[in-house]
Amino acid sequence: PEVVAPMINSSVPEDVPSLIPLLFVTIACGACSGFHGLVSSGTTSKQVDNEKDVRFVGFLGTVGEGSLALAAIIACTAGFATLGDWEGYYTAFASGGLPAFVQGGGQILANGLGLPVALGETLLAVMAILFAATTMDTGVRLQRYIVQEAGTIYNIPALTGKGLSTIVAVGCCLALAFGAGGGGGTGGLVIWPLFGTTNQLLAALTLLVLSVFLLKQSRPSRYTFVPFLFLLTMTLWALGIQLKGFYDNGQFFLAALDVVILVTAIWVALESFSAFQKARTGESGA
Repeated sequence: PEVVAPMINSSVPEDVPSLIPLLFVTIACGACSGFHGLVSSGTTSKQVDNEKDVRFVGFLGTVGEGSLALAAIIACTAGFATLGDWEGYYTAFASGGLPAFVQGGGQILANGLGLPVALGETLLAVMAILFAATTMDTGVRLQRYIVQEAGTIYNIPALTGKGLSTIVAVGCCLALAFGAGGGGGTGGLVIWPLFGTTNQLLAALTLLVLSVFLLKQSRPSRYTFVPFLFLLTMTLWALGIQLKGFYDNGQFFLAALDVVILVTAIWVALESFSAFQKARTGESGA
């Protein structure tokens, strides 16, 4: 398919924020994602028989994630007949989204494979729904793990079992979905603007843990520590920009959450240097 979208869009709407640093917290998935850090440590690690198997799982997961990302880019840049159609669709920063992927991908499948447009769009919509459903299932399971670990840390035996911890995890999700927002299960959209920054902050923490582990194993840690510094810098920068935007728009709940996340990010930055210093001291002492 022919790419009709411009390489650099110079006629951006007025509400579009700066590309840097918000690019690195908007695309909050793929190669660097805190959610993937939780999945790999809480789920994948319990499903593999040998540590070497992780290479196969991780490589295919990366290829699959990259293929989906490439398909999304092609659908949103080459899934339109003309440049005018593309410009008409992306009239604002918040426009686009999943419909662009489904409709653009349907056009590409029609032109490339001869499938009816409606059938192609249906297949892509089902794929997107399955992706969201499996993500939700994994998220609930991880939430249960977190509740169980909290029960262990704070010596609450009732929370360490699967039953009550699952009820707490699912109950929190339902309370957010139906107890906030405009109803109809859209409560999660209230805090969605902060998903990217919190996810990438968790990704930075994951890279920090890996860096300390590698350092203690006398293995090169710069390949994870340098990305940690970059990601933490971008996250702090983005949090500052978002905080100003939330405050100016009167979104004080999001502003308060932003402050909490910002303080947490600063704490992570301080802990990183402390953890690295301790790891180096232990290594030199050995």
